[in-house]
Amino acid sequence: MHILHPTEYTNNRTNVPEVIELFDYSTMPNRSILMIDARSFYASAHCSLLGLDPLTTYLAVVGDPDRNGSIVLAASVALKRDFGVSNVSRYFELPKDPRIQIVKARMSQYMQISLELMKILNEFAPYDSMLQYSIDEGWIDISGTEKLFGDKWQTARSLKEKIWSELKIPVVIGMGPNMLLAKLCLDIEAKKSPEGIAEWQYEDLPEKLWPVPVKKMWGIGSRMERNLHQIGIRTVGHIAYYDAKVLEKRFGIMGVQLYNHSWGIDFSEVRPNYDVDHKSYGNGITLLRDYTKASEIKIVIRELCDEVCRRARKDGKHGRTISLGIGYSQEGLSTGFSHSTSIETPTYFEDEMYDVCLKLFDKYYQPGAVVRSVYVALSHLSSDDEIQLDMFNYEARLKKEHLTAAVDKIRERFGVQAILKASSHADGGIAIERSMKIGGHYG
Repeated sequence: MHILHPTEYTNNRTNVPEVIELFDYSTMPNRSILMIDARSFYASAHCSLLGLDPLTTYLAVVGDPDRNGSIVLAASVALKRDFGVSNVSRYFELPKDPRIQIVKARMSQYMQISLELMKILNEFAPYDSMLQYSIDEGWIDISGTEKLFGDKWQTARSLKEKIWSELKIPVVIGMGPNMLLAKLCLDIEAKKSPEGIAEWQYEDLPEKLWPVPVKKMWGIGSRMERNLHQIGIRTVGHIAYYDAKVLEKRFGIMGVQLYNHSWGIDFSEVRPNYDVDHKSYGNGITLLRDYTKASEIKIVIRELCDEVCRRARKDGKHGRTISLGIGYSQEGLSTGFSHSTSIETPTYFEDEMYDVCLKLFDKYYQPGAVVRSVYVALSHLSSDDEIQLDMFNYEARLKKEHLTAAVDKIRERFGVQAILKASSHADGGIAIERSMKIGGHYG
């Protein structure tokens, strides 16, 4: 297949570009993949609960309306369109307009609507050809269903209409020959399309993907964007024609993935995400107020370590690499830091993980910096039967395992608040409040 060299086309398309051939896309996956994304899901779901139209109702879902600095979890389509409100706004930043309804999040009910949404997707694709990506996003593979629902465009329109008819939830749909292109099509074109539906094929890459700034590419965060800018890469097209070996040498396996994705190459299959083996366990929080006291920040770190290790123990996983990320407020000196370190013996104990995080914090934290987010992670995992125990500390470790197992069982039966450290009751503690929430928000 012939495609254009990304350095030889311009936005006005007045020049006649030279064509070259690099990949044989006839050997690549060519399925009928749809990715569905609900628009402003929490706000749309809340409108649905109230019998309102999310396309015309001005509604903002706030985590906790009693806190002036609470985050706007979702703004309805109409509120975004007519007032320019984004999902990263704070409650106090909302326009003072009597037409705007402020509602408290109902996470348990949103989750129920999400289940209903997935049931509708299941009507258009078998369960083993579905993958839920988040509470409001999912892929389906409709290859071979043409005799049931028509071609992919007919299927997408029927699916969109059924979701609106039954749930009153507006959705957008991206279509492509693989999961990657369906997702990119959704994010880059479908969300801006008047119909809310768009399709990409491999031959569309030079026109639709390569001119896109790297920051809009799925999987590229702000740090990777800065790294790419340092070597002159500004667009996805620049990645496509960069030396693949240089990208791999500089960024490792991530460089290989970036190169392949810039050419639309993805061999992933749409399959349910049950029995997925974790590559890491992480947990983070955006704090509801500024934290400036190191003692309070350390309480948050300890409680997040507790949550992460509890999940790891439940799956019988130990981690060798421990990560700590601290995000400073915009008023601070910098954006914060994120660092990792590896330990000799893998662990799933909170106190051992916390000790490592504490060393990272003491080393990199700028005293007095205003902290607004904290993140911890446990990775480089091993199973219980792969751990080499220290014979000199065997009995002490076995005693610790029995103790933590007992605590985990009590919490599983009676809730996280059944057993808490005293520090969780101190200023800065978040465990009690988080235990009353679903997905970080009140149910």
